[in-house]
Amino acid sequence: MPRVRRCRQPGCHNMVAYPDHYCSTHHVHEAEYQHKRQAWHDANHTHHYNTVVRNRDSTKREQYNFYRTKQWVHLRQQVLDRDHYLCQYCLAQGVVEPGKVADHIVPYVVAPEHRTDIDNLTTACAKCHRLKTVWEQQHYFSEHDAIDPTAEQITDVKIISNLFYKK
Repeated sequence: MPRVRRCRQPGCHNMVAYPDHYCSTHHVHEAEYQHKRQAWHDANHTHHYNTVVRNRDSTKREQYNFYRTKQWVHLRQQVLDRDHYLCQYCLAQGVVEPGKVADHIVPYVVAPEHRTDIDNLTTACAKCHRLKTVWEQQHYFSEHDAIDPTAEQITDVKIISNLFYKK
């Protein structure tokens, strides 16, 4: 016996065999329904985000995959525990603010060899992390998102905090 479902026409209780959605009386609506379904699918295709935006190139793909490893989860937790969940950039400014982000002091893309170095990680609040990201773009990268080889790698949280808060 074939699989069946109800006709999609409101008020109609006729059964329809798969893969159709409308009974023989309302079959004229089938093409319109299929067109709307396809348009919705095209507009809401979430897979596009991860494959195109996040994984632009092999470096970004590698970075994206690193942040999903057990090693990163444990390292992040060690950093948050070490800093007592307090934003180190705010503390450098004399403000006590909770933080939940484990941030690379020298960015991952600039120094991938230090991605697992606990001394290159610190706790940040969302505001400081956002401000530091903007500062990193200006300090470490050229206008075409290429890493500037002449940029000095600053590892002191207090200096970095002063640099992105002075604006």
